[in-house]
Amino acid sequence: MQIGFVGLGKMGGNMALRLTQGSPDGKISGGHQVVGFAKDPNPELRGVPGITTVDSLEKMVAQLAPPRVVWVMVPAGDATEGVISNLANLLQPNDIIIDGGNSYYKDSVRREQGLAHRKIGFLDVGTSGGIWGRQEGYCMMIGGQQPYVHHCRPIFDTLAPPDGWIHAGPPGSGHFVKMVHNGIEYGLMEAYAEGFEVLHKAPFPLKLADIASVWNHGSVVRSWLLELSERVFKQEDDLHSIEPYVVDSGEGQWTVQAAMEEAVPAPVIVAALFARYASRDPENFSARYTAALRNQFGGHSIKRVGEERIAPTGEVKKG
Repeated sequence: MQIGFVGLGKMGGNMALRLTQGSPDGKISGGHQVVGFAKDPNPELRGVPGITTVDSLEKMVAQLAPPRVVWVMVPAGDATEGVISNLANLLQPNDIIIDGGNSYYKDSVRREQGLAHRKIGFLDVGTSGGIWGRQEGYCMMIGGQQPYVHHCRPIFDTLAPPDGWIHAGPPGSGHFVKMVHNGIEYGLMEAYAEGFEVLHKAPFPLKLADIASVWNHGSVVRSWLLELSERVFKQEDDLHSIEPYVVDSGEGQWTVQAAMEEAVPAPVIVAALFARYASRDPENFSARYTAALRNQFGGHSIKRVGEERIAPTGEVKKG
């Protein structure tokens, strides 16, 4: 099947490679033809059979046979809005646009309605898999009309592992399900982070990589995130070289907003989102305020001098 691809960075480039070459282990065959547009395409794509890169959307559309399918894999927000708007002016009725990024589901509903007036199909595809997707496959949550999903099924079958994609429902539902997926991911990661910090500070000589490994063999908390934790701790047990700054793609915020709109209590996801915010503040004013206030009524503050902490008693605490 022929497919246009907008955005050939690390994730988009790997998707193009899986579509054309199949999975590296040979379990999933490729064979699709990709015509890709990117301002700075992944260098791994140069000379790859089945992949053609062009320097404009117009050239990409011109090389696609109707009915065209164009997968958009660019950052959510203005970038996605601009690409879809430009494509809408280039495509024809019965062509299909797939948004595989992390767009806000309400934006996807709006975009589908606008494209429907032009008789252009639209699918919102929440895509999970990251840099491991080329090997393991991409889990995909798809929103949109059934005829468009059916037409694009060969693409989804190649990108996903067996049973790794679902037609979640009408337009917007794919990105909605992916949004909640990422909110859950926030909570899982925060729970692991807090647990491993307790282990790290325990009065025993524990090896965190070994603990992550054994938990992945029969434990009820085993998961792919825990497998990645094992890899991390094998590289550096105390994570001292890693900056404690955790970004978010916005989907955690959107999940909390949806929970509020639906009157659903989501304290774990909310706490995990706020923990990410806290990680970005090197000054941590609120923590400093609390420490200062406690000192006012109880003399509990601790002043930092270099790498030492000096308590009101004069005791020096390292680190």
